Amino acid sequence: MNGSPPSTVKSAMRTIDILEYVVARPAGVVAQEISAGLAIPVSSLSYLLATLAERDYLARDGRRYLPGAALERLRAPRGSLSLADRVRPLVKSLRFQTNETASFFVRNGWELEAIATETAEQSLRYSISVGTRTPMHCLAAGKAILAWLSDEQLAHYFQQGPREAFTPSSITDETALRAELAEIRRTGIGRTREEYTPGIHGLGMAVVVDGQAVGAFAVAIPTPRLNGDLEAHAVAKLQEAVGLFTTA
Repeated sequence: MNGSPPSTVKSAMRTIDILEYVVARPAGVVAQEISAGLAIPVSSLSYLLATLAERDYLARDGRRYLPGAALERLRAPRGSLSLADRVRPLVKSLRFQTNETASFFVRNGWELEAIATETAEQSLRYSISVGTRTPMHCLAAGKAILAWLSDEQLAHYFQQGPREAFTPSSITDETALRAELAEIRRTGIGRTREEYTPGIHGLGMAVVVDGQAVGAFAVAIPTPRLNGDLEAHAVAKLQEAVGLFTTA
């Protein structure tokens, strides 16, 4: 019987060793020092270092690696974390579990702003960048947030909020949009059907704290992949993400 640990465990151990090695040398170390100090081949080390730097667990200063901001976030009290820091792991999990692009949006005026997003790894996929702003009426997350506005806020939205038609399926009529919002209040799930991007359907669910929608998780699914089973699975994972956020 081979007594060596599985490769996945070995990789995890190496990752922890690298973090501990760098944290113990706050002035920073170069890759060659880490390789020699931990007996990790440079070919394996380069991939691990790149991944840790991409995720902010390590920071780079020229050729030297230093402890990254993500390590501090792990130690920080939950109340001190930003909303983006809190939702980012849930968005990543949502993408892993659905294999579709997942995002978290907040309201910025009468627009949505993406503060965390993970793009699907499939060849046919939707992509949106952090910081992107879009009108609320044409994204599932936007509808999910609109559904939680008070009657007074909603009246202001329909007076002030621009409702441009981006595709033939965009819903701009106030009566039709109000009917959708009423259905979202009943089910909790916002839906868009090629209303912003042709060929993309969206599902969204708001995170509600003290009666206010602080943002919304969303999943974007290309039309050719959309079916009843995938939609039901995505809805269940959205509900799970919202539940994990609100109970953590």
